[in-house]
Amino acid sequence: MHADREITDGTGEPVAYDDRADGASRPGAERAARRDEAVRAAVEQGLLGPGVPLVGLLDVTGIRESAAELRTAFEAVAAPGTPVLHAFAVKAAPLVPVLRLLHEEGVGAEVASPGELALVRAAGVPPERTVLDSPAKTPDELREALALGIAVNADNPQELDRLDALVKEAPGTASPLGLRVNPQVGGGAIEALSTATATSKFGVALRDEGAREWVVRAYLDRPWLTRLHTHTGSQGIALSLMARGVAEAYELAEEINRRAGRQQVDTVDIGGGLPVNFASDATSPTYAQYARLLGDTVPGLFDGRYGLVTEFGRSLLAKHGTLLTRVEYAKRAGGRPVAVTHAGVQVATRTVYAPESWPLRIAAYDAEGRPKEGPDVVQDVAGPACFAGDLLAQGQALPLLEQGDHAAALDTGAYYFAHHYAYNSLPRPGVYGFAPDGAGGVSFAVVRRAQTVEEIVTESGGDHPDALTSGLAR
Repeated sequence: MHADREITDGTGEPVAYDDRADGASRPGAERAARRDEAVRAAVEQGLLGPGVPLVGLLDVTGIRESAAELRTAFEAVAAPGTPVLHAFAVKAAPLVPVLRLLHEEGVGAEVASPGELALVRAAGVPPERTVLDSPAKTPDELREALALGIAVNADNPQELDRLDALVKEAPGTASPLGLRVNPQVGGGAIEALSTATATSKFGVALRDEGAREWVVRAYLDRPWLTRLHTHTGSQGIALSLMARGVAEAYELAEEINRRAGRQQVDTVDIGGGLPVNFASDATSPTYAQYARLLGDTVPGLFDGRYGLVTEFGRSLLAKHGTLLTRVEYAKRAGGRPVAVTHAGVQVATRTVYAPESWPLRIAAYDAEGRPKEGPDVVQDVAGPACFAGDLLAQGQALPLLEQGDHAAALDTGAYYFAHHYAYNSLPRPGVYGFAPDGAGGVSFAVVRRAQTVEEIVTESGGDHPDALTSGLAR
């Protein structure tokens, strides 16, 4: 990579990346070297082979580094003593050991379902470091959150009405309560992940007629509303658009406080959404870049009057995960090589169904798990599912994959092997964390065991096979 090379930030927006300072030891190169060592060790130690042709690998060192970079970035722009809660978006990697690791690294949790809350509690994340943000919370979910003291951001006026009643039932709740607003600043490159469009399903649409005044009145009528939440979107959102969304929320908080005559809104939740560069090993944009942009765009947010909450997910995990699969067959079709593997739609659903928005880099390794050498050959990397579009990569140039080799889908630590799609009843792969063992090798720890065929049968109604033949009256 050349100094000052422009790379994209996942939105198509170029970001300057200068690698002169860190040279050969730059974080991306170190991360790639750890990945290569882990792939070789996984093959040598039998984590995958003919009977186990697919595994997920998580770089624990890299995850720790990302958590530290996040904390440092916001500490650098916020006034000393500013309360900041970095709450990991659990949907990005709903795995209990991952949540425990992040908790130990000073990162809390943002949840959007009873299942995610249960995972967070199993990981030992305390209620005061947990935020509930679902757009469809039931009364029981809200009641549980208030009983535990979990922060809640109401999504809409009807949910706020529910909170009115529940706050009366539990007047001593420790839960910080807020409202989510949609600043309607526009969308990014991926429409499905743009949450600040004119018609987004999330939050109170701030620019709709009468909405802003309704929000202000809602706060003035409820002294217990002390937080304001916004989120512009995830992958595909330019940093400038994210900053505009935060600025809108800040200005609204200032208006509420002016009209209340006091600091009623004491915390602004700015969401997450930092895009990930899937085109190379470089981390771009960085938390530091985003925090500096926010500091320049909304300086008042960082002067110590407001607490801050962030909800990053993909950017904390993506670069630190690898899907490693064995090449079962190598064939040709129409003159193009095709590597048939065990990683496809079941683990890379977004990539298979929307490859333009979610392209993945593939790295080639030989049968022993060593980086494969040789000239690049344009080829397809196919998955195991029974439909033609099940392609992990199409027309990608890399050393020719042959039977028994290994293909690695890079940057898959978030939203890939933790979100299984049971097409063809394909099993969930095992997931392993890895770190240096202190003796020049690599150690692995089980994060999640591979799903067994027996578990698939049980989940598919195997315990009551006669339910429809003899369990109902004719």
